[in-house]
This record gives sequence, C-alpha cells and structure tokens, in this order.
Amino acid sequence: MSDQYVLDLQEVAETQAAVVGGKGAHLGGLSRIEGIRVPGGFCVTTDAFRRIMAEAPSIDDHLDQLSRVNPDDREAIRTLSARMRRTIEGIAMPGDLAAAITRALARLGEQAAYAVRSSATAEDLPTASFAGQQDTYLNVVGPTAILQHISRCWASLFTERAVTYRRRGGIDHRTVHMAVVVQQMVFPYAAGILFTADPVTGNRKVATVDAGFGLGEALVSGLVNPDVFTVRQGEVVAKTIAAKQRAVHALPAGGTREVAIDSRRQEQPALTDAQAVRLVELGRRIEAHFGRPQDIEWCLADDGFQIVQSRPITTLFPIPETGDQENHVYLSVGHQQMMTDPMRPLGISVWQLTAMAPMHEAGGRLFVDATRRLASPASRAALLDVVGRGDPLIRDALETVLERGDFVPSLPDAGPGGPPARGASAPIATDPAIVTELIERSRTSIAALERDIRTRTGPALFDFLLETFEEHKRVLTDPLSMQAIMAGMEATWWLNDTLREWLGEKNTADTLTLSAPDNVTSEMGLALLDVADVIRPHPEVVAFLRGVEDIEDDAFLDELAKLAGGTETRDAIESYLDRYGMRCVGEIDITRPRWRERPTTLVPVILDNVRNFEPGAAERRFEQGRQKARQKEQDVLSRLRALPDGDRKADETKRMIDRVRTFIGYREYPKYGIISRYFVYKRALLAEAERLVRAGVLPEQEDIFYLTFHELHDVVRSHQVDGQLIQQRKDAFRSYHALTPPRVLTSDGEALTGAYRRDDAPAGALIGLPVSAGTIEGRARVILDMAQADLEAGDILVTAFTDPSWSPLFVGIAGLVTEVGGLMTHGAVIAREYGLPAVVGVERATRLIRDGQRIRVHGTDGYVEILGLPR
Repeated sequence: MSDQYVLDLQEVAETQAAVVGGKGAHLGGLSRIEGIRVPGGFCVTTDAFRRIMAEAPSIDDHLDQLSRVNPDDREAIRTLSARMRRTIEGIAMPGDLAAAITRALARLGEQAAYAVRSSATAEDLPTASFAGQQDTYLNVVGPTAILQHISRCWASLFTERAVTYRRRGGIDHRTVHMAVVVQQMVFPYAAGILFTADPVTGNRKVATVDAGFGLGEALVSGLVNPDVFTVRQGEVVAKTIAAKQRAVHALPAGGTREVAIDSRRQEQPALTDAQAVRLVELGRRIEAHFGRPQDIEWCLADDGFQIVQSRPITTLFPIPETGDQENHVYLSVGHQQMMTDPMRPLGISVWQLTAMAPMHEAGGRLFVDATRRLASPASRAALLDVVGRGDPLIRDALETVLERGDFVPSLPDAGPGGPPARGASAPIATDPAIVTELIERSRTSIAALERDIRTRTGPALFDFLLETFEEHKRVLTDPLSMQAIMAGMEATWWLNDTLREWLGEKNTADTLTLSAPDNVTSEMGLALLDVADVIRPHPEVVAFLRGVEDIEDDAFLDELAKLAGGTETRDAIESYLDRYGMRCVGEIDITRPRWRERPTTLVPVILDNVRNFEPGAAERRFEQGRQKARQKEQDVLSRLRALPDGDRKADETKRMIDRVRTFIGYREYPKYGIISRYFVYKRALLAEAERLVRAGVLPEQEDIFYLTFHELHDVVRSHQVDGQLIQQRKDAFRSYHALTPPRVLTSDGEALTGAYRRDDAPAGALIGLPVSAGTIEGRARVILDMAQADLEAGDILVTAFTDPSWSPLFVGIAGLVTEVGGLMTHGAVIAREYGLPAVVGVERATRLIRDGQRIRVHGTDGYVEILGLPR
C-alpha cells in the first residue's frame, strides 16, 4: 500500500506528470538520457498529497472560496492562501506515509544533504512553465527536517503567486496536485542556467549560459549578475564576465548562507570557454530528447556537470514546420490583416484554403514565406518598397535579416522587376462605373453561393465548399478588382509624395480622401449612428439596453418588441445586421462569433452613440468630410497654379485627386466580400456540427473549431472523432494567447519586430507610423474588447489593433493609437475617412499608455506624447 507514495527517480517515466508533477517527470526523463548525470533521489507522489488533503475537511471550503476570488483582489488571495498553507502544514503526516519516505532516505543515506523541491502537476508544461510558483529547499539534513520540508512543499501549492497565476490562467485549483522531489545535494564549484535557445531573440541556433560561483540560487534570486556565454555551432561567440561579489554556499548542519567572494576571484570566469561549449552539447542532447528548447539548471562539481532541472522554454514563438533544412524568412499575416490574436485550427485551415498565397501556421498565427522574393534584387526591392510604405517596422526587420548577408540566398533576377511606377501608369480608367460593376459582381457571387449551399449536407457539402473556395480565390484575384485597389493606393502615394515635394506639405491625401464614396466600412460606422437615432426618443428602450448584458443573445431582439418603441428598434438593428451582421472582431478567423450571432456586442457602441450625438449626425458627418475634401482640393490646385509650370502640375494633381476619390473607398470592399462569404460557410459548417452533436459524435457544436477543414470532412464521413486531439488543441489554443507574434520570423526562430530609425520626436514620445493627419489632445481610453467600450466625445481610442469591425467606434472618438497597423490597413483608411488624427504601429501602446491619461496624438508626424496621469 505505502509503495504508491514513493517512486525512485530511476523508476519515473516522463509521461507520469500526473503522478510526480512536471519537475519530477522531467527529472525521470533526464535520468534516462545517455551521458546526462542527474543527482539520485525519489519522488513523493501526488497520491501522498491527495491523502494529506483528505485529512482536513475544511480544505474543501477554502478551495471553494479561492475559486470565487477575483484574481486582482490581492488582499483576499493573500488571506485565503495563507489560511490554506497553515492548514496543510498543520496536518500530521500519517505513519505509513512517513515510513515510506524514511525507507527511501535510508537507501540513499539518512544523514546526507538533500534538495527538497515542489513538483506540481501544472508545472514545467510545454505550454506554461509556472517557474518559481512553488518552493524549493536546499541542503536539508535528517529525516525529521526532510518530512517537515515536504509538508512545506505541499503547502506551497497555495502561495499567493501560485494562486494568482492559476486564477489568471483559468486553471482550477482542484485539478492541480503536488508531488515532491527529494534529491541528493550537489555542492558545486559553479552553477547556473542554460537556455538552449536565445530567450530574447528566440534564435534556436544560439544557446546562452548564465554562470556563477557556488549554488545556482544566487543567480535565480538575483543576488549576483552572472557571467553570460553565447554559444553558436560549438563556439563561444560572445561572453560577458561579471563581477561576482557574492555566492550562496551550503552549511554543514543544513541550510544555506550568502558568502563574500574573494576580490581576486570576483572577475574570474565561472566557466572556461571549453566548459561552456561542453555544457551546451549536453543541453542539445536534452533538447533533442524532449523535442523542444529547454531551460536547464546545472551544477559543476569536481567530476563534471550534473543536471538538476530541465523545463521547456514556453515564451518562444514556435517556428513553422517546413520539413527542410533551408533558411526561411516569414512575414506575419496577422499584422497585415489587423488580427494578431491566435486563430483556431478551423479558422487557420479555411484561411489557408481561400488565400491567394501559400501560408504557414505557427503559434496559432499565419505567416507567408518571403524567402524567394527576398532572394533576387528586383523582387526584393519591390517587396521592401511595398511593405515599407505600409509598415516601416516590417521593412526594418527584413533589412536586419538581409544585412547579415548569409541568411537569405542571392538569386539572379528572373526578369524585369522593381517597384511599380507610381500613379498614372496603372492601366485603368478613372470611372466610378468600374467600382459599381465590381460591387455588383461581388453581390451576385455571394447570392449564388447562398442559393447553392442550401441543399448541400454531409460529405457533399465539403466537396461543394472545396469547389467554392476556388471561386472565392478567383473573386479575390479578379484583375479589375486588383487594378482598382492599386489605383487608389498608387494615387494616395503619388499625392503624398508629390505634394510634399511641390508644396512642402505632409500627408495631403489624408484630407483629400475624407468621406470618399463607396467605402463600405466607413458607411458601417455611420449606419450605427442612424440606428441610435431610432432608439434615442424611447427612454424605455434605452433603459432596457443598459441592462442587456444579462439577456441571452438569441432572446435580446425578441424582448425589444415588448417595449414602447421596441419594434422600431428591433427592425433598425435587424436591418443593420442584415447588411453588416457577418462582421466581428478578428473576423478573418471563421470561428469568431459574428455580430449576427452575438448582437449584444453592438449595444455599448449604440448607447455611446445615443449619448454622444444629436439626431442626423451620420449625414452631417459625411457631408462635412466631403466639403473639407473639396475645399482642400481647391486650395491645393490654387497653390499649384501659382508655381512654375503650375497649370501642368495642377492638371496632373487633379487627375490623381479624381482617381483617389474614385477608387480609395473600394479598398475596403473585397474584405467585406470575403467576410460575407465566410459567414455563409460558417453557418453551413455549424449545421453539420449540430447533426454530429445529435448523432452523439461530438459533445458540443463548437468542438469543430478545433479541427482543420479536412479533419472535419473526415469526421462527417466516418462519424468518428478523436476527443483527445480536440482537448489538446483547446489547451494549445489557450497557451497561444500568451505569445506575442513577431512581424518577421526566421526559420532559426528569431523573432524580429523592427525599429523606427527616427530622431524627429520629442524625448519620451512613443514613436509610430503617421497614417491620418492632424493633432489632437484628449483622454486615452485603452480598450482591448470592443464590447467593453465606454466612450465620451473627445476620447482617444488606444488599442492593440483595429479591423473593420471597430469602425462603429471611430465615429465617437477624436483620435486613434494602435500597436499594429500600416498606411493602408483598415484602421488607417477609416481614420482618414473620418478625419481622425491617427498613429499606428506604436509598440506596447496599450501597456505604456494608461487608461484615462491625457495624451497628444501627432497624426501628421507619427508620435504620441503622454501629458499626465489618469484622472
């Protein structure tokens, strides 16, 4: 009976995390790797922990309270977690359990020194390290002390930091159990940490070794700065030797203490270069065994290196799988599509099947391989030119890779290339009828899709969708549509570049594009003002909407009809959803809930519009923008005619203004068409999911979101599903939220975000990309979820990214700051349409700017000043 409580490390398999915790499982795996030395020891299993927890009935009540506490209520967590620890430490260890532990000690040496380490089941996982959340005790001597410290390890499952970490990660306290590792102490000459990938850049070919004298606790606790060795391909390529004034040493009777290091030794390296290289070789062996980069704690004693811990590095962004050993440079799709959140597998696969270019997945995000385009000088110049205009940070990141000279192969040009000429060279007439025709083509194609999909079910639906995806790609690559989009963008660039040269004026096109016609995204924002006009006269409806969070989405519109003015309100919202209900935040992921599926998402924005605007605001806003654009046009042409050769310059500029106003609004329409088609696909796939649920194949409809399109096709054919795979995908998706996707990623794992090479902003200003001219000062509202919006007139929206679904908020704000974006991304286009000063691509804006602070947005020059504290 007692044997289940203790397992020798040599008996532990790395698959036994549920029995010995993450740390114990890793140590068991390490002890089996040839050439890797691990100090001897044993694990006190989670069965022992459960036995202890069952001894105190009050623990259940404590766990109930902990599960309800707000993760931000630090005082409540501190009180409850301290009570839990006192309860656990106060439980007398049952005799049979104590005997099993002392027998294990007797086999290794009762009076030897040991490290007693916590090993929780939610620890050292591939998706979350939980490093430092529970306790470790070094140099513990004697059975009595070891039993006492095992109890402390059990209790440390409920340290304040561990409880908070789990609550924020959505992990149920009852599902996590504690094992304890008891290992023979190593008394090292030096110790430290080895990362088998660069933890800062993510480069998998670079390893870093942190080293100090004595026990590794001096480094882990921050007592000393370590020596740092950078090792690449069997060679130390950089090192920093620190002045190591202190070390942690073991005491003969147990415990540890800090000691001063002799001044003559302080600046001596803790390792030789050869030792650092040897250590990295061992690390590579460990990495190969576990199949991912590792964070390894090591000791150097007289007879060589010993490994005391290894855990996965969970902060590294994954690398797309290619199956070859070639160098690759990947561009983030999410930074171009304004959606840097992770996507579920169904969303990724549908985007891949409908995209114009092959795409690779990593960390729940999509990337395009740009290596071939970077390899030849002409296509490289064209790519750098296009991405540089859209997002200078991507260009800088690409140039950083190219400057190394040896990463991207150099290929001869395949033929004439280079950036396209600006402006007049685009082979398309400036004719509004072209845009009308393109919009009608899109509507006809979507109507045919809606008609033809109705009769398709089962495997026949998937065959139909695969054919439809080809039509989807044909619509996307329609040459006339591409020419119209490029004509608007080229004309914008021409106006900004040329008028800066001729008139010395920045970003003139920003004003010239105000209230451009045929912009479906800006129309969407104005249309919600019209909805507010219907609601505003009905106080009962307004009061109902203020409490709508408590009502299910599918009941919300039906409830409206019972109120005075409710029928008109419901009809106005329904009409809006008929036109725009396929949209939502993160809409390129087919699995995200659409406004039609969750109409309550729009309620906060509608209420803001009711409060902040007068009736008829939509029409007035559009007309004011149109008048400003017309006045700007007259002003520009008048000033040009006064210049040498002024009539020619004015005539050429007039052609470009007509061109930009004809085509720039259409820039938004293809995305609207894509998302309209996506909603048709989604409803058909959810109908299949409902059939699978009724047949008992799936527990929940939305489980299909964690399968790829082809996997779902197989499930529909076979009525067989791998539930374990779905759960693994759910866990992985949850973990991907903690990762920040880079703008550029290499096959070595290096994540590059790029930098602005500018010195034209005041000290302390946050640098970004100017995308909509003007300067505005106001209150910053840091909003990460559109459904949580609570805006007042004059507020400046600060958020991570905006896709078209955010445009209803734009009508009520005075300025815009985002972390992601470019000159031609949707947020920038709509900001210019509405005349909002905007700066995008501001790294870490949502963390550096606090909600409620006064800020000044310089939309012409591309920076943000923080003026004061939140009020």
